[in-house]
Amino acid sequence: MGHNVPVHISAKVDYGMRALLTLADRDDACTAEALAQAQGMPTKFVGAILNDLRRAGLVSSQRGGDRGYRLARPASKITVADVMRSLDGPLAEVRGLRPEAASYQGAAEHLQDVWVAVRASLRSVLERVTLEDVVRGRLPAPVARLTADPDAWEPRLR
Repeated sequence: MGHNVPVHISAKVDYGMRALLTLADRDDACTAEALAQAQGMPTKFVGAILNDLRRAGLVSSQRGGDRGYRLARPASKITVADVMRSLDGPLAEVRGLRPEAASYQGAAEHLQDVWVAVRASLRSVLERVTLEDVVRGRLPAPVARLTADPDAWEPRLR
């Protein structure tokens, strides 16, 4: 029996990020096969993800001699949030609704504020970190501070 993870980073987003980071680290176009191979990912799934990223305007594709995919804009202008939204939709949902659309009564009246705060905290990391930051291993200071806390690396089982 699997557990639901509150903030679930899907295989689609993980593979999409890995493909984009590989592109960000190269100067030339790269095929879906080469990107999949570089990261040990399934080629067919990577091809489908790249199509989604192309439709979202994050990559462009070329045919012919220099065929393959390239970033559609500089790596410094593509955030992790851009990638997540283009592949999985909104960063935070409550029962399929955006947090501002949820409403509660009685003792739960202020629960919406908590869900909005959760989304804001996700944005504070995911909208700040670019592909370039990740490739270079230089996260913005506020994000790097979060990872510097040893407690951040400890799982909470209960």
